[in-house]
Amino acid sequence: MIRSKLFSRTATLAGAILLAACSSDDEIRHVDLRLMETTDIHANVMDYNYYSGQTDIKIGLVRTAALIKAARAELVEPENSVLVDNGDLIQGSPMGDWREAEGLQPGVVHPVYKAMNLLDYDVANYGNHEFNYGLEFLAESVNDANFPYISANIFKDDGDTDESNDELYFEPYKLIEKIVTDTKGDRHRATIGFIGFVPPQIMQWDKANLDGAVTTKDIKAMAERYVPEMKAKGADLIVAIPHSGISTAEYNAENKAENSSWYLADVDGIDAIMFGHSHLTFPSEAFADTPNVDITAGTIKGVPAVMPGYWGSHLGIIDFGLEYNVDKDEWKILSTRVEARPIVVDGEASVSADAALVEAVESDHDATIEYMSTPIGESTDDIFSFLALVKDDPSIQIVSDAQKDYVTKLIQGDVNLQNLPVLSAAAPFKACNREGLCADESAFTTVPKGLLTLSNAADLYLYPNTLVAVKINGAELKGWLECSASQFFQIDTSISTPQELVDYAGFPTYNFDVIDGVTYKIDVTQAPRNNRSCEVINEDAHRIIDLQFNGADVADTQEFIVASNNYRANGGVFPGTGSDHVVINSPNANREVLANYIRDNSPVTPTADGNWSFAPITSATDLTIVFRVPNTDKAKAFVDAQLDSAVFMDVTENNEARYELVLQAQ
Repeated sequence: MIRSKLFSRTATLAGAILLAACSSDDEIRHVDLRLMETTDIHANVMDYNYYSGQTDIKIGLVRTAALIKAARAELVEPENSVLVDNGDLIQGSPMGDWREAEGLQPGVVHPVYKAMNLLDYDVANYGNHEFNYGLEFLAESVNDANFPYISANIFKDDGDTDESNDELYFEPYKLIEKIVTDTKGDRHRATIGFIGFVPPQIMQWDKANLDGAVTTKDIKAMAERYVPEMKAKGADLIVAIPHSGISTAEYNAENKAENSSWYLADVDGIDAIMFGHSHLTFPSEAFADTPNVDITAGTIKGVPAVMPGYWGSHLGIIDFGLEYNVDKDEWKILSTRVEARPIVVDGEASVSADAALVEAVESDHDATIEYMSTPIGESTDDIFSFLALVKDDPSIQIVSDAQKDYVTKLIQGDVNLQNLPVLSAAAPFKACNREGLCADESAFTTVPKGLLTLSNAADLYLYPNTLVAVKINGAELKGWLECSASQFFQIDTSISTPQELVDYAGFPTYNFDVIDGVTYKIDVTQAPRNNRSCEVINEDAHRIIDLQFNGADVADTQEFIVASNNYRANGGVFPGTGSDHVVINSPNANREVLANYIRDNSPVTPTADGNWSFAPITSATDLTIVFRVPNTDKAKAFVDAQLDSAVFMDVTENNEARYELVLQAQ
């Protein structure tokens, strides 16, 4: 059995070498094993941007496939490799939307599996977005995968509170017997165990699809339950594939943490972690300040770990140098090497699309293009999100207008709701990427004026969320906005050196909810009150000022309805959300609500109402507050036309146009 993550928990490299020296050459063999991972493909099979109608070299499983084949070919023994997928696979691109809209009948293969079945995956894990279309659609999708699926923290809902009799909904883990070849050419059997996990929050995010059917448990607790069982059944190497990012908050099983990969490194017996969900790359500088992480070695608390970006941007690789004692039938880890290998290097494609995969999904690709070209109306002006984090923005406004219109009509006749003011919460899903780079226009919503199609509606509303509304009070409304306002760095009024305004990498833009129907200002000289999980980190900080409804200050007890989506409304993270606040569970997708609104109001005029702004800053110091957009003619022309208070400064080394935002009171 492999007894450690690196050599043994107490052995040194010198000790391992001495052990090998004391054994005969026939007894000790060395094997190189390569683990490979894809994650968060989100139905981006093709290297194609269905919004712009152009090839995109930065995305697509068809390009990751070339990395997979090259990584296998690099091995002296290509069979000494394993390939896993970590979920968020069937949803997230127009191809996924088309396939769901068309339905999936028995015998019809989902395009993601048409492609993946050609790549010889060994095992896959479910991600949270696998449940967006319901359990029936999921089952009909994965039944055509030529590889098994696992999840160790999803259980059947048996309707009682006795956890001792809970039954798993899926297989929790898979033990795969692999025939590997040692450096002398002899073959041996190694049993590799894979255990998968999904964020427990699927019960809130997809409540309508899952309530009454399944329940979820804490990730680390389930690892502690099943890893010993895997070892007892003969696993020589145990690999965790959590669809879960990294949190370093104090562990508490009762919290059922969404991001648990850091905690999994504490579980005895786990030899590697191949994770996902956060749309980030590990190892990378993004985790340089994370405690107990070594980005040079690619380890979390000494455990080799990898997270290969999203949409096929990277291939995760963990290489093991193993020692096998033939007489004892015992394996030991001698070395590890971790790499997140990109499909784009220095702005240039490192690989071409794999022809076999392109051919396999050609008909699906063509059908997606046709589906996305369905007209829904017209726009009198451009709708771009380049400024969505800097000022009230038309790309957010049109979504809010659609949601507010839908809920206002829906509550008529409901004596409990019809007299309450209707607000709407919407966020910029596309405003720089999650690593904080703003160089690429494809990381933004770009809907040009003129004919609008389903493609444009999907660009404006990226996810297949359903519309859900909550009933909240004024105090909860302010708390909701305080959490959203954590999107920004605190501005130091005593320094003149340039200060970044937007925390692109530390706070995901999909959490920057603009709530329409009230007016307010954001004071960025205050510390953020909350972190990205809405936990209060600065009790005395208050960024939201002048919060008003119809020109009057919002009272703490004043009641509102807020139109939002199932992820936000059911999540219970933001103040005013959670199942006890939900008053409307619509069957309609937000994107469908938006498309219908455009149809009914075409031509639409995308004009923001300016309901929020930054509070003017008073300072004796000449401040330089900066934000970034792509260094393109389109982006710069839009900024120049839309924002008088922005002054172009320079171009960054990442080819971003950097602007000063003048916020000082004149």
